[in-house]
Formats: sequence, structure tokens, C-alpha cells
Amino acid sequence: MHVVAIDSDRIRIGFLAALLSDAGIDCQVLDEHISALEGGIGAFPRRLAVRQADASRALRVLREAGEA
Repeated sequence: MHVVAIDSDRIRIGFLAALLSDAGIDCQVLDEHISALEGGIGAFPRRLAVRQADASRALRVLREAGEA
């Protein structure tokens, strides 16, 4: 897995995941559960990861959307 974004804002991570999904790139949000347990204070940011083979394309999609 290759991390393409790190953010404590769950809305932004969801938006980035939707961008990748629309481009046909499977992604996974890492650290989602620990972030929920810590009460949303941002101590543990969420990470958005894709397969290594999709990393270049995912970064290009995020860059083109002005998000990377």
C-alpha cells in the first residue's frame, strides 16, 4: 500500500477517496478507527492508501483536482 494523503479532516479524506473511486482507483482509509476513539481532536490523522501499482495514477488524479 502507498499512502497518497494524510489528514485529520475526515470530510476531506472522504472527498479524496471519492475522487479516487470516481477514477476507478481502489483506496483504503487507514487509522480511521483510532481517530474516532481519540475523540476527533486530530491527534491521529487518517491516511488514504492505494495499491502500489496505482500510486502514480492516484497522485496524478489528486494533483489534477488541486488536492495534492
